Amino acid sequence: MKKMISVVLSVLLFAAWGGPAYSTGSETADVFGWDEENILRTVNLNAQVDVNANAYVLMDVNTGTLLAAKNEDVRLYPASVTKIMTLLLVCEALEQGRLALDETLTCSDTAAAKGGSQIWLEPGEQMTVRELIKASAVYSANDACTLLGEAVAGSEAAFVDMMNKRARELGMSNTHFDNCTGLDDDTDTHLTTAYDVAVMSRALIRIDFIRSYTTIWMDSLRDGQTQLVNTNKLIRYYPGATGLKTGTTNKAGCCVSATAERDGMGLIAVVMGAANSNDRFNGARALLDYGFANYEIYTPEVDLSAVPEMSVAHGERSTVGLVADRPGEMLVDRGVAATVTQKASFVSAADAPVAAGQRFGEVRFYAGDALIAEYPLYAAEDVPALSFLTAFLRIFRSLSAAGREDE
Repeated sequence: MKKMISVVLSVLLFAAWGGPAYSTGSETADVFGWDEENILRTVNLNAQVDVNANAYVLMDVNTGTLLAAKNEDVRLYPASVTKIMTLLLVCEALEQGRLALDETLTCSDTAAAKGGSQIWLEPGEQMTVRELIKASAVYSANDACTLLGEAVAGSEAAFVDMMNKRARELGMSNTHFDNCTGLDDDTDTHLTTAYDVAVMSRALIRIDFIRSYTTIWMDSLRDGQTQLVNTNKLIRYYPGATGLKTGTTNKAGCCVSATAERDGMGLIAVVMGAANSNDRFNGARALLDYGFANYEIYTPEVDLSAVPEMSVAHGERSTVGLVADRPGEMLVDRGVAATVTQKASFVSAADAPVAAGQRFGEVRFYAGDALIAEYPLYAAEDVPALSFLTAFLRIFRSLSAAGREDE
């Protein structure tokens, strides 16, 4: 009996004040095969793409990766490509319930007075938000987008302030808007860059709703009296085209932000300062062709089948599972996804307490010997340190069970 009491006291003291901990050595497990031959090629911003324009950018929609570029940070006039920001703010107002598609707006004198491309709105004429978005996205109507801006912010000036604020939020550091249309006859400061245009295009095209307008080739308003034909010819002729916006003025030349999607990969081709419309569209087509031919989207799948539960010393529980967040999408060279390998490194044991979310390893993805992604392995739940009372109760229950067996 004295020997049993001595053992109990020793165990209690060990539980309460610690003792030799489990080793925290690392183990590595192969989860997929290992292939040294497949090496991920880095993105080449000097890619030879035939684009006859002052500046261009090719960007992946999913990840925001820049795939090709020329003069991407040079400030240029964007013309009606400006309306990408206008449409973005309108879509966000719809998402936030500050505007409704079937809401009817009354044309102001200011909106009706806009020149350039328009649907000839008359002061006092009424149209729904849905119709005005269609006119802005398909036909690039300056009067329609001005009326939308007034509805969102109260006035065009207030709306332009919102545009510039949103540009800063998106990191468009080389952009300044003076209006919501892109008209530039009376301004020398309405400027942006090919890169910044790609950034705001990415924000807009990721709102699925807008595609129901930017993919329209032909439509009409006013019961068929006003015909609309999309200014973006790629919508009709380029497979997978999803938008987005053209622009042309004497100062800007011919510009376009063209978006397309194939096999889950979306691309944005921005062309600015082309000499004519053919160069604009041919350049965008060449950029999109280059992107789809050379890259693909890969979504890693973390396999934890080779990762055992981690042992926990002096804890309320003796083990805890290790988990990883669901990986996001990655852009890789075409053909690489089928050969990606995965390795997991993890701690086999640790002392309590363990906190949920505490990192105990990582899973790395490789293309050949190039590391392309890493995701942390962390404890799935809390494991509190074993308390004196819990240890006593465990031993008491164990002794009680042993006593019943002896009887």
